[in-house]
Amino acid sequence: MKFRASQVYKTKIFMTSLANATAFTTYAVYYISQLGLNPFELLLVGTVLEVSVLIFEGITGVVADTYGRRLSVIAGMLVIGGAYVLEGSAPWLGGVSPLISLFVWILIAECIRGVGETLISGADTAWIVDEVGEQHVGRLFLEGKRLSLVATLIGIALSVGLSTLAPNLPYVISGLMFLSLGAFLFLFMKETQFVRPERLDKFSYWQEMKSTWLSGARVVRREPVLLMILVVTLFSGAASEGYDRLWEAHLIKEIGFPAELPFSMAMWFGLISVLTTFLSLIVVRLAEKRLDMGSERVVVVAMFVLTGLRVAAILSFAFAPGFAWALGSVLALGIIGALSGPIYDTWLNLNIEGKVRATVLSMINQSDALGQTGGGPFVGWIGSRLSLRASLVTAAVLLLPILAVFGRTLRKRQE
Repeated sequence: MKFRASQVYKTKIFMTSLANATAFTTYAVYYISQLGLNPFELLLVGTVLEVSVLIFEGITGVVADTYGRRLSVIAGMLVIGGAYVLEGSAPWLGGVSPLISLFVWILIAECIRGVGETLISGADTAWIVDEVGEQHVGRLFLEGKRLSLVATLIGIALSVGLSTLAPNLPYVISGLMFLSLGAFLFLFMKETQFVRPERLDKFSYWQEMKSTWLSGARVVRREPVLLMILVVTLFSGAASEGYDRLWEAHLIKEIGFPAELPFSMAMWFGLISVLTTFLSLIVVRLAEKRLDMGSERVVVVAMFVLTGLRVAAILSFAFAPGFAWALGSVLALGIIGALSGPIYDTWLNLNIEGKVRATVLSMINQSDALGQTGGGPFVGWIGSRLSLRASLVTAAVLLLPILAVFGRTLRKRQE
């Protein structure tokens, strides 16, 4: 059976979203109820993942541009699959090796997962852009986002069902999904447009990688927009880490849930997740029909508007006078995030040379990881010193440089 590149890409998007939703919907139940991790340990788990990404992102991006994106993506799927199976097996491994605590097993698994994530990040996007062309990839990104939202809904239900059997089971099943996807990609993922850099010396592996990295760095220096994005991604990473880690706490501690409705806290968060996914499906579908994703001007205008709306929505949530207002802000942020992802990816790839695409994307992802690693604790410190509202306002302010970049880009195109 022969699959087109777009079909393989959509299958990858669907399966990775299904696997991630299966693992993460009930991960707190596993981490807190079964493993008994305290808040500091929970924060350390995220820090280990981001540090791993920060260290390996640049290296794996260069590998993808030097030796092939297909190899990098398949390896990444297998590494993540193994990491999730290991993470889910921690309760069983605790008795096998009493010298290694359950928490250490989790940290080891997250470190391995970080390597897998960096192998995929940038490489999968670079592969599909080369295969289908820059002018067609924008619509494919939107289609992929719609499929990922459908897969997320299925994954939410699957995660809840598996978690009732055993809290660690969602991680194990998710890992098996990633391993199966790696096997599928090995059989059906073809790479027809990648041209491997010519090797001058059969022993010059490190020289090849250095040459590819330097080429990517020259592209970033030569393109002022990419250089600015690389810098402001630091702020974006810090802002996203601040909001993602604190919005539930703000909803619980400072907003509160309606007492007249007999819903548990878990039911409320599950309902919010489902509502966000359904509404995002509708909006992404409308965007597929109405947005010309092959036009860079349309893409830049969309990103400028969405970034402005994101800033406004975070501020709206921070100062929400009641639950209904806060719920509307959270849903708006979820929809904005779902729509921004594929549009932002399209804009980036319209401005990156194909031969170093994975390297440059990895540099940008590395900048994001640095922002999350360094900026997240800063936003959290403001929350501990002042208030959660102050942290959320800080997260909104950190997005303003990105708004300025897109505004400047629009002005230059009109000159």
